[in-house]
Amino acid sequence: MDADKLRYKNEMIRRKALQDAAVAARPIAEKGLLIVNTGPGKGKSTAAFGLMIRALGHGWKVGVVQFIKGTWDTGEKRAFARFDDLMTWRVMGEGFTWETQDRERDSAAARAGWEAALELMADPEMRLIVLDELNVALRHEQLPIDEVVAALKGRRPSLHVVVTGRNAKPELIEVADLVTEMSEIKHPFAAGVKAQAGIEF
Repeated sequence: MDADKLRYKNEMIRRKALQDAAVAARPIAEKGLLIVNTGPGKGKSTAAFGLMIRALGHGWKVGVVQFIKGTWDTGEKRAFARFDDLMTWRVMGEGFTWETQDRERDSAAARAGWEAALELMADPEMRLIVLDELNVALRHEQLPIDEVVAALKGRRPSLHVVVTGRNAKPELIEVADLVTEMSEIKHPFAAGVKAQAGIEF
């Protein structure tokens, strides 16, 4: 074996040993995670829906509550409708806040969405719930952050919950198990390209 191949093989042996030791040192085999996808970049909801596909592939019962977003005919909603035996999808928003321009209506819609979320969280068969754009409702103070955090912390231990939206509150980040911030480096909207079916919705 030449020197480069041997060096590579030895490096991979070393890395495998480190990885195996790191996995062996983790005592918790399963735990319901609170996942937060936030930040100014595109992909927060898309990542959550990708996780849902993975969960459905394992036969999990999953649910979505969409805050803020209105009743768009989206590709993800169409796709997930094919899993109606495992899927619950609730669109509770009336559209983006700059479209409704009515704080009371927006707050009422957020409250209805939160009640729907609590209902799904109480279903013992649910394994994964996505609370899409909940961060935005919290940022606009349409729901009390303390109430939301307490309910998420108090959920049953096996339930996974994903919260999406920009500007996640520090209180939510603190109790989350996994937080990912999407950073925008480049976006086609800045170059004049409108939102496209199949890409943005």
